[in-house]
Amino acid sequence: MRTIMKCQKCGSYTMNDACECGGKTLTPKPAKFSVEDKYAQYRRKAKLETFKSEGLL
Repeated sequence: MRTIMKCQKCGSYTMNDACECGGKTLTPKPAKFSVEDKYAQYRRKAKLETFKSEGLL
């Protein structure tokens, strides 16, 4: 079963793997939630580094 995809370049929605504008399409759905999140520590570390580089911390 195919799902709707969103173009990274123009932001339009399509069912194809590539958009008419030539941009790459990705699924707009968020990742599935899990209580036992294996990658939470990496995500928090990346977020902290982003905040520090933007001068927010």
